[in-house]
Amino acid sequence: MVKTAIILAGGLGTRLKKVNPILPKPLAPVHDRPFLEYLLDYWINQGISKFILSIGYQNQMIIDRLGVTYKGVCIQYAVEEQALGTGGGLMISSKGLSEPFLVLNGDTFFEVDLNELYFYHEKNSSEWTISLFRTDNFQRYMPVELSSDGQIIQMKGKTNKSTYLANGGVYLINPSALKGFKKIYNIKISLENELLPEFLSTGKALYGLEFSKGFIDIGIPEDYFRAQDFFS
Repeated sequence: MVKTAIILAGGLGTRLKKVNPILPKPLAPVHDRPFLEYLLDYWINQGISKFILSIGYQNQMIIDRLGVTYKGVCIQYAVEEQALGTGGGLMISSKGLSEPFLVLNGDTFFEVDLNELYFYHEKNSSEWTISLFRTDNFQRYMPVELSSDGQIIQMKGKTNKSTYLANGGVYLINPSALKGFKKIYNIKISLENELLPEFLSTGKALYGLEFSKGFIDIGIPEDYFRAQDFFS
């Protein structure tokens, strides 16, 4: 089973600055607790026993808050000396991992069943599996198109459907899937807009699985305020 999760928590959180001017985005308070702690609690309950946090902006605040253990679970840090984006953060955080691992966005909470995701990943011999959610918010989320057997065939900019599947920011990845990207260590790059499309173009096994439970992304003030009700 999957025991390690990388959390991508190095961004500046620019869009949230109006309501969270000082703290790094993952520490933005929800009911007087950092958003990041809700994320950790959920995945500990799913069986994760080690977290690797990719951190950059105000990284010492995160280290000071969490330390090296949280509720008995090991926490390691991959510190970005310069901004690396979600792709670069993934690359430096995944060094040395030899088993399939989870990757999470530090500003997104998605109720994914880890057992279901893992067994789907294994059943399909997938190299990289993306958890998907259904939305109608085309302004924020790019459509993902699946084949009849669940393989991702397009991540495109347009759809004529009223609702569609989109990337929920929870990934299950085999270490072998990232070997072709080694040339981009220590370069700022986007996981969503650069790494994933490049991986898709290789024809390697990239699958998607829809989950219909709770999803929230606190990247903009409106959704950050909505998180207060989401976690009530």
